[in-house]
Amino acid sequence: MRTVRHQVCGIAIGLATVLAPCLMTGTASAQDSAPHRVAVVDVAYIFKNHPGIKVQVANVEGDLKAYDAELKQKREQLQNTAAKLKTLSPGSPEYAQLEEQLASMDSKLRLDMARKRKELADAEAKIYFDNYQQIAAGVKFLANHYKINLVLRYNSEEMNQAQGESVIRGVMKNIVYHDAALDMTPGVMQYLDKVIKTDPAIAGRNGTSQRQ
Repeated sequence: MRTVRHQVCGIAIGLATVLAPCLMTGTASAQDSAPHRVAVVDVAYIFKNHPGIKVQVANVEGDLKAYDAELKQKREQLQNTAAKLKTLSPGSPEYAQLEEQLASMDSKLRLDMARKRKELADAEAKIYFDNYQQIAAGVKFLANHYKINLVLRYNSEEMNQAQGESVIRGVMKNIVYHDAALDMTPGVMQYLDKVIKTDPAIAGRNGTSQRQ
């Protein structure tokens, strides 16, 4: 059975058509004067567009929607119990019993909400942590293969003048200009295709990993 490492090593040939023409252009004459080679990668784009990552995020969002529906039902039960309590005489055994039940329901609901919020937050954090490690591994693999010394993170998002936050993000970009030939993002996307298992049917509904 082939290991992930063996599968990844097979990417090199396929990626040659993506990166080699870009990264090798002009290097023969420039190596003596500029031995360091630089590339860029759009991490945000990868997180937003890789099918495997999108499936993972969708699963967490599905859990959240399911819990929201369950939470709505429990809140309605709590409201119904509170309304029933108002119909009883304060101080009566029935009132005391229902009041205690209501307090218990409310306390349990709050604890369940806190637990679920943490569970979902942890699940989301794990998605970003695990996939960032995969992205970093892909960058390292390609950088080693193509003898690249430095890979910088950049954001390819275009500024939208109608959206203030978009303008701010654009103005704050660390990289003002780069040659498109330096973009390693397509190669990293192909690397992730090999290391992130994705249901083809789900991936098809969520888009493609090919960057235009």
